[in-house]
Amino acid sequence: MTKPITLSFDETDLDALAGLAGKLAVIVPPEGKLDPAGRRLSRLTRGALGRLVEGEGFAKAKAGDVLTMAFPAGLAAEALLVCKLSRRPSVEEARKAGASLSRARGKGGLTVCAGATARVAELGLGLALRAYDFADHKTGEKTPAEDATILVAKPEEARAAWAALSPVADGVFFTRDLVNEPSNVLTTTEFAERLKGLTALGIDVEVLEEDELEKLGMRTLLAVGQGSESPSKVVVMQWKGGGDEAPLALIGKGVVFDTGGISIKPAGGMEDMTMDMGGAGTVAGAMMAIAGRKAKANVVGLVGLVENMPDGRAQRPGDVVRSMKGDTVEVINTDAEGRLVLCDVMWYAQDRFNPSGMIDLATLTGAIIISLGHENAGVFSNDDAFCDAFLKAAKSEGEGAWRMPMGQAYDDKLKSRIADMKNVGGREGGSITAAQFLGRFVKEGMPWIHLDIAGVASVKSDTALAPKGATGWGVLSLDRLVRDNYEG
Repeated sequence: MTKPITLSFDETDLDALAGLAGKLAVIVPPEGKLDPAGRRLSRLTRGALGRLVEGEGFAKAKAGDVLTMAFPAGLAAEALLVCKLSRRPSVEEARKAGASLSRARGKGGLTVCAGATARVAELGLGLALRAYDFADHKTGEKTPAEDATILVAKPEEARAAWAALSPVADGVFFTRDLVNEPSNVLTTTEFAERLKGLTALGIDVEVLEEDELEKLGMRTLLAVGQGSESPSKVVVMQWKGGGDEAPLALIGKGVVFDTGGISIKPAGGMEDMTMDMGGAGTVAGAMMAIAGRKAKANVVGLVGLVENMPDGRAQRPGDVVRSMKGDTVEVINTDAEGRLVLCDVMWYAQDRFNPSGMIDLATLTGAIIISLGHENAGVFSNDDAFCDAFLKAAKSEGEGAWRMPMGQAYDDKLKSRIADMKNVGGREGGSITAAQFLGRFVKEGMPWIHLDIAGVASVKSDTALAPKGATGWGVLSLDRLVRDNYEG
């Protein structure tokens, strides 16, 4: 697993600033008033820092932006990074500042003079998340980003705040690694093995194999994987940090590669389907974060791991399969496979755990990208209070999420002539009809949220807190939801 950089929080030693190597950074508020470290650095640079702060470039910079002074006279550092940030920034501003510093420093060492700036742990989280680099399959000498030191007025407080956040960084990195991993490496078996490693954090991990899934009646899930040499599996992860209360259930689609099956996808861009297990990856990262910080809550994560391949044994368009619930499904398009995986796992989660609420995550439809682009995940729910709690958590963590409509007219599009339902409802409202399909497998009275993360799980350009590729979207929001709503 790719490890986040190590952050140290120490008290500021003004006399040591001149001799610090690598990159040196200083936080300066929008009004330009320098703190003791800033004043010392300005004197050491013969007023250069003060002139920069009074200049037009600093005035035009936005909160969290960084300006660079290369090879400043009077300092051993190869560059002085000047970060424009309020002394009391918002969480989003603090993380943006950390990410900006991470980009500006490159791979070398970094010392940040943060002084009495608030939310330095959040700044550290932005710094750590943006330093991610998936290099497992690159040959030659690897140069991971060096650790960083943040100099603060109250180091003990900063260390305590970071101790509560660092497990979340671990969870985001775990998700990103899983989503970035190529499918010839991350098979269903390898995925399950990596999830077994979560037992080290105190999570109970159970792997259900194909014979057990057959006995349980998970025929729609098994139908998706029947054309693959990789065995289908369901992995159950239980974190029991609360009391006797029912757990929150997190359910993830884990299609390790999706060719589309017999309804095969076009060749162009099919290589991106290594990320079609993004929902399962997010559930895994959230479970790591929750257990890593010893959350006082009960949470169960369930992921359906399959591979959707064309083969003589693969399911065909027109097949009818029976779900664990007992409903029959006419398979119109074998590329609408994620909902067939999720519906069985959702039913199993409700039968076995009777959770207090259920959230499924899936890179489910291209239609959600047409609707929301790569800025927001689609949020579908049958419970306003539950949905509002998640949307609040996502907003507080800066992860884009937008609630989408549901309704009977959309559900009617799933009617089948020969079975209880079809697995697709046509091109119009494709992400909504997919949600309606899943909604048929939610028991009466069960609070439920469906998150379509097809547009946000992996992207082709840098985001605020991640390089291009897997983002780890959802780990922060799910962890925040648990912190704010499920811990006493």
